[in-house]
Amino acid sequence: MPDLTHETDYLIVGCGAVGMAFADTLLTETDATILIVDRFHKPGGHWNLAYPFVTLHQPSSFYGVSSRELSKGLIDKVGLNAGLNELASGAEVSAYFDNVMRERFLPSGRVQYFPMCDYLGDGAFVSMLTGETHQIKIKQKTVDATYLKTTVPSTHKPSFSIAPGVLFMPLNDLPKVAKAPAGYVVIGGGKTGIDACLWLLEQNVNPDDIRWIMPRDAWLIDRKNTQPTVEFFNDSIGAQAATMEAAALSESMYDLFDRLEAAGVFLRIDHNVRPSMFHGATVSALELEQLRRIRNVIRMGRVQSISALEIVLAQGAIPTSTEHLHIDCSASALTNLTMKPIFAGDVITPQTVRSYQPVFSAAFIAHVEATYTDEATKNKICSVVPLPNHDTDWIRLTIANLMNQFMWSQDKSIQKWLLGNRLDGFSKLVRTVADDDDEKQVVIKRMRSNMQAAMAKLQGYIAQIHAGQKS
Repeated sequence: MPDLTHETDYLIVGCGAVGMAFADTLLTETDATILIVDRFHKPGGHWNLAYPFVTLHQPSSFYGVSSRELSKGLIDKVGLNAGLNELASGAEVSAYFDNVMRERFLPSGRVQYFPMCDYLGDGAFVSMLTGETHQIKIKQKTVDATYLKTTVPSTHKPSFSIAPGVLFMPLNDLPKVAKAPAGYVVIGGGKTGIDACLWLLEQNVNPDDIRWIMPRDAWLIDRKNTQPTVEFFNDSIGAQAATMEAAALSESMYDLFDRLEAAGVFLRIDHNVRPSMFHGATVSALELEQLRRIRNVIRMGRVQSISALEIVLAQGAIPTSTEHLHIDCSASALTNLTMKPIFAGDVITPQTVRSYQPVFSAAFIAHVEATYTDEATKNKICSVVPLPNHDTDWIRLTIANLMNQFMWSQDKSIQKWLLGNRLDGFSKLVRTVADDDDEKQVVIKRMRSNMQAAMAKLQGYIAQIHAGQKS
């Protein structure tokens, strides 16, 4: 028998950004009661374990819960994000979620919160501190807000062997370095690797003292094109117009990416190396300039092992020493790329329904849960936008994103919700353009006039991929 029993309308497993965003919308739009179970000691999920110098890599106004602003409405004046909308630090994000819990969720009287508990399934969980078991009577649904399986460097177990005596650490420990090593070896070409390199360069480490092991180069997004405020309209909406134009005019998949790069939609670190990866990471022009200072980039595949004398990679080996510091940035942020229906009986599994925005997606899914009754309708409105890995995954996610956007544009109630939701900056940016603002209307027309042709080309490329072609 359980030690304690509870009753709730919705059980949310996971109190990270996705679970918090879902709960916030339920609080706003329903009278439902909510019980949240989480393994961490405070809200925020993986932000509890984030490396000390982490920041958001998209503007703060895109992040958090719908009911409370995270952004202070500032443009960064200094640093490598200067001139763009602010990026909240990890400490700011962590404090934000803690405040949302203490100042909004718990005072509502409709939220029960159980930190430091392991969910066992079937409405049961156990306290990691006391060992007490709990059983929940769930009157409506369970929300699995852990499905995307966010991982962070500090809890990541490397897939390669490390010999005794090798200086090796996760990115979290980098600010603890007390003695200058013979050099730094950054392992990983994704956003974490980028952050490690940028932090070292900002601390005045000589770029020639950094070796960057990059198994795959990535297409990157220019952060200037993700700004949701009106002064960046020509950049953000202009980039969307350029994307549709590039797709519509492209003659092959390679040509498509070339056009996207030429239009400033995509960036790459080395113009001589064609990327094969896309994770949706953003960089500023200043950050890209810094990254290009690192000349010792190792492109020999993934690390297989590190010994006292060498690093063995998939395509060869490079020398190292016990005096070099090896920094693990090989963890993937989101490890579960398998899609499943979001609504399935008495279980809701939040996933991305808009590219690059899992938090907005969670809020939107909660709105659909609160508004619609038919499960088939809910899943039709909330088609999953796949998380990207390979370069061509950008094609898949863009098709899915366009299909969702089109469907939502046909529903006036959804349009109204989008315009009123702070996590959706771009809908409002487009809808508030005056009819006589000729300059902005030209950009919108470019975007809309190319959508149909763009979709046809992208669907053709997907057919080629399925047939095993890539040209």
